[in-house]
Amino acid sequence: MASLDPAAAGTGIRGPRAAGAIGAVVIGLVLPVGLALGWEVLAALGVVSTRLLPPPSQILRTLGDLASRGVLLDHVLATLWRMWWGFLLGAAAGTALGAATGVWPLARRLLDPTIQALRSIPSIAWVPLFILWFGIFETPKVLLIAVGVFFPVYLTLAGAIASVDRKLVEVGRIYRFGTWDLVRRILLPAALPTYITGLRGGLGLGWMFVVAAEFMGASKGLGYLLVDGQMTGRPATILAAILLFAVLGKLSDMALAALGARLVRWQDGFRPEGA
Repeated sequence: MASLDPAAAGTGIRGPRAAGAIGAVVIGLVLPVGLALGWEVLAALGVVSTRLLPPPSQILRTLGDLASRGVLLDHVLATLWRMWWGFLLGAAAGTALGAATGVWPLARRLLDPTIQALRSIPSIAWVPLFILWFGIFETPKVLLIAVGVFFPVYLTLAGAIASVDRKLVEVGRIYRFGTWDLVRRILLPAALPTYITGLRGGLGLGWMFVVAAEFMGASKGLGYLLVDGQMTGRPATILAAILLFAVLGKLSDMALAALGARLVRWQDGFRPEGA
């Protein structure tokens, strides 16, 4: 007879899920590991110039050297600090304005044209203005990252609210929901899955903007490592910084995706066979 113990049942459920998560990670590593091994072999055979394109083993040695000198952690923490605050500011502003323009037509007519015009400005164009206003310290760097995060969050949330099924809104009005109840009980749950996608898009763009931000006179950070590698002719340092950007970006996206999955676990969405 099958056990009816809830603890045992829960363990049985978590086991396959954990195994599936591990399997997904392993499959996801197949391509990058395979490319790294192929790159290493081509470099060992002399097909690829190791002077301009160092093999993965040399990049790992560079990371090990930076870590042994105690500077790697400082660079990583400096970039994470800027990214954290830039993401929070940009996501908060994008959420507030996206919700306002999505819910209130007057706010949309008043704000959206200007925001759409600002969205067309290249990110690098903000750099001299931010330096002029705020100097070359941390404030302009954080603000530049916030600009990058803001627009995907704003556009996604405003669009998600505008695309909520009108029938759901009419049901809320039938039940005499006020504006706040309508937002809390209908618009927010309906827009949440798309909003989380917008947050992930803003996070990814924030990682792109952090490079431009750290070109603004930074003395620490992964962007500084890129510039330092370029100025001193060390491609291994450049590639090591790029690798760290990729790893940190992926880990932060995984964390945000996991949080989003918990928030929308009620959603019965499409899952392909084998997913």
